[in-house]
Amino acid sequence: MMAAPEITALRGELRTDEPLSRHTTWRTGGPATRFYRPADADDLATFLAGLSPEEPLLWLGLGSNLLVRDGGFPGTVIATTNRLADLEWQDAMTLRAGAGVPCAKLARFAGKSGMTGGEFWGGIPGTLGGALAMNAGAFGGETWERVVAVETVDHAGERRRRTPADYEVGYRHVRGPEGEWFTAAELALEPGGRGREGVRELLEQRGATQPVQEATAGSTFRNPPGDHAARLLETAGLKGACVGGACVSERHANFIVNTGAATSADIEALMARMAERVRAVHGVVLEPEVRIAGVAA
Repeated sequence: MMAAPEITALRGELRTDEPLSRHTTWRTGGPATRFYRPADADDLATFLAGLSPEEPLLWLGLGSNLLVRDGGFPGTVIATTNRLADLEWQDAMTLRAGAGVPCAKLARFAGKSGMTGGEFWGGIPGTLGGALAMNAGAFGGETWERVVAVETVDHAGERRRRTPADYEVGYRHVRGPEGEWFTAAELALEPGGRGREGVRELLEQRGATQPVQEATAGSTFRNPPGDHAARLLETAGLKGACVGGACVSERHANFIVNTGAATSADIEALMARMAERVRAVHGVVLEPEVRIAGVAA
């Protein structure tokens, strides 16, 4: 499957049979066949160029919004956190950020610089790469509202700069050129706002309504048109429902908590139970916001 690049040509960290439970916020998931943490975008391109075109790839930031099944991922995981993490102002109102930058850090950086428009990133428990891939949003803001351009890399290691015109973007949905992944973005912000104080207030609001100190992956289901998944789940009586060690949060019904001994199979089974209950009670089909990857044990 993998024609490995010459190790001497690489500057990143390569591991084999790496347990993904160490790298996901649900703290579940079997091993990845290979796990690569690139040194930077150039090193990433070199690594990708040495892979077989058929090698399965899974891109991993902070590990939120992701359920890796207990059998693990039979391919290569690319871990971007703390690697593709540069932050710099290209001009007075355009911020260039790497895909591995945590969204909360991005919000704080912009606020500290006296800019507004990016406060909502403080409510997203992932990295910019994941936020770009799904048009993540919070507190009324969405990522692609701020995108001027993106930088991508493909399976052959070729890098490109693209604009929003190259993508179909909607609510928690982004479709663009096949076989390309985000490595950075240029983001438009404006002077003003409440800076760090505004970001702090939004983070406090998130902490008051969501189980941020527990092992969760963020919102489990997308909001259906004209409604909220949390309201549908709560009124269907799902708060506190459990499968094995996985339980619906008592604080927010659209969050599943690993109480300490959950498996990915427990979480996936609970997701199915939640969706079926909402369909039976409300006649609404919920779509997962969480991405599921890997194979069953």
